Amino acid sequence: MELPKSLGIPVNLLAACFNNTSATYKYYWLLSIIQTVETGQLKISKRVLFSKMISNAWFTVNYFHVSFGKQDLIQNAIQTIKATERIPVDEQSQIIFEILNQTNNNLTIKQLWHFNKTVPHWFLSPWFPQMGKREIYAESHDTKNNCLYTLFDENIEINPNWITYLTENARVLKDFCFWNLALFLQAKNPNVPDIPNKLIKPAVRNSLLRQRTKFWDLVMKELGSVKCIYTGEELTFRNYAVEHFIPYNFVSHDLIWNLIPASKKFNSKKSDKLPPLEKYFDPFYSLQKKAIETIREHDPQNKFLEDYLTIFSDLNELSNLPADFTREKFKQRIQPLITIASNNGFDFLQ
Repeated sequence: MELPKSLGIPVNLLAACFNNTSATYKYYWLLSIIQTVETGQLKISKRVLFSKMISNAWFTVNYFHVSFGKQDLIQNAIQTIKATERIPVDEQSQIIFEILNQTNNNLTIKQLWHFNKTVPHWFLSPWFPQMGKREIYAESHDTKNNCLYTLFDENIEINPNWITYLTENARVLKDFCFWNLALFLQAKNPNVPDIPNKLIKPAVRNSLLRQRTKFWDLVMKELGSVKCIYTGEELTFRNYAVEHFIPYNFVSHDLIWNLIPASKKFNSKKSDKLPPLEKYFDPFYSLQKKAIETIREHDPQNKFLEDYLTIFSDLNELSNLPADFTREKFKQRIQPLITIASNNGFDFLQ
């Protein structure tokens, strides 16, 4: 992804800021600068930027459990701050920012200012290669260097030469940050699905109404009822919830092969817990297989059948091949996801 060119300012040096990164700091630092400049602020408190860095990373760390790597201390800072400030996992980013920017808690403030040791000056290293911290601070005050901002102890000040570029290209610059951050995190989490959609909290989760009315309601009407695989409760057409077998927080999709009817009461308690496969896989698979067979018989053009093609290359496999083979193929898809989710910090149902 290339940045827009501009006469008179070294855009190539801004693009080079993400070269040789070993942590997420620079991505969140630039993202926070752009977000603040958009509001018209040009002399920006470092604490504002550190608070934005944490609030921008909050959802990815706490909700989706994406690993930032062992060298990255943003995760540790977020865990400490979450416990210290008692901020909910799914709190809105703006509220998290306001809490962090206003708190008087010394432990939280220490966590924020830790990033001052490296981030503000090393971000400018493309302008000042092979210079140390003191030199970069001093050189940033010389307007001839045309670097992005001037460094002070408590704040930064955006270089006037960059203001028009930053404001006119704010959307592209934020996309540039997210694009590079997604590439960085995907390399750290090669088996975690859909990293780009785990970088920001969606305003509203997708409704499962279509999956219910166009698929599972049809199954229920034909079968009369099914049993909840978790509670054994008899579920009827009007009395069930559609739930993600592997938590949405990990898979971040609503494909029908991961959705099943469940007890409404149990579904509200399950949250983002993982189902132990030794207990729940066989009933899960049996319910899925029965649903596919029912839909194929009564609504063979149903669009949701296409969701299964990510597991079975040919849906005829479910009728023509031995039951053990298709069961194993389904399990080969599910089991690695459960293992990876567990390794990333998702807990199992008790």
